[in-house]
Amino acid sequence: MTPTPSPAQSYDPDFFALLYEVEDRHFWFRARNRIITRLVQNIIRPLPDGFRVLEVGCGTGNVLRFLAEACPRGRVIGMDLFLDGLRYARRRTPAPLVQGDMHRPPFRAEFNLIGLFDVLEHLPDDVRVLQDLYAMLAPGGALLITVPAHMALWSYFDEAAHHQRRYSLLDLRQKLRQAGYEIAYLSQYMASLYPMVWLGRRLAGRKKDQKAENLAAQELRITPGLNEILTAVLYAEGELITRRVPLPIGTSLIGLAYKPESA
Repeated sequence: MTPTPSPAQSYDPDFFALLYEVEDRHFWFRARNRIITRLVQNIIRPLPDGFRVLEVGCGTGNVLRFLAEACPRGRVIGMDLFLDGLRYARRRTPAPLVQGDMHRPPFRAEFNLIGLFDVLEHLPDDVRVLQDLYAMLAPGGALLITVPAHMALWSYFDEAAHHQRRYSLLDLRQKLRQAGYEIAYLSQYMASLYPMVWLGRRLAGRKKDQKAENLAAQELRITPGLNEILTAVLYAEGELITRRVPLPIGTSLIGLAYKPESA
C-alpha cells in the first residue's frame, strides 16, 4: 500500500497562504478557472439532476467555488490531504469539504465527474493515482485534469512547488490509457505564455543566491497592467479550449477522459 505522502514529498502547506492571496487576481488562475468552468458546463449538460462531482486536491478552494457555481443541479465535494488548504477553502465556498487520501477515499458513492487540477505532478505514483480515481468514477464518468507541460520548462518553480515531473502530451496520453480511460480531448494550453515562461525562468534561474521558494513567490506577484493584458489574451485562447481545439504549444496540458460505460 502506498503511504500517505508527507508535505515534504508532495506539497508544502505553507504555500497555501501565498496562493490564497493572489489566486483571485492573478491572470494564470483566472484563465484556468474560466476554461475549467466552461468545460464543466459542457460535460454536465446531459447529466440528470443530482449528479456528483468531486475535486481531488482542492487546496484553497479556488477552483471548487467555480465548480459549485457551475453545477447547481449536482452535488459538488472538495477533498484534500491537507487541512491547511481546507481551512482556506471554507472561506470561499459552502461546498462540503473532506480531508482524505485519494488512495483510501472516504466515499461509497461513485462520481460522475472528478476534477484533478495541477495535482498529479506532485505525486510519486501517478499511474496509481489515475487508477484510483478511475475506481471512484461511475461508468461513463469523466475525469477533467490539468498538469504542467514540458520538462524543458523545469525550473525553481517546480522545485518550490514540490513537483515530481512535468508532462508531455504523449506521456499523459499513455498514462491515462494505461489506467483504463478513453480520452475525449487532450491539448496543450497557456500557449501565449510559453516564450515568456521559458525565458523568464532561465534568467531568474541564474540567481543562485536566491532560494527557489523566493523566486517562485516573485513569479506569483501581481503586476498591474501586464496582469490585465495576459488575462485578456488567455481568455481569448480559452475560447479555443472550450471548443476542444488542440493547441500546438503551451506551458500546461488539459485533458478530458472517460471511464467506459461498460466498465
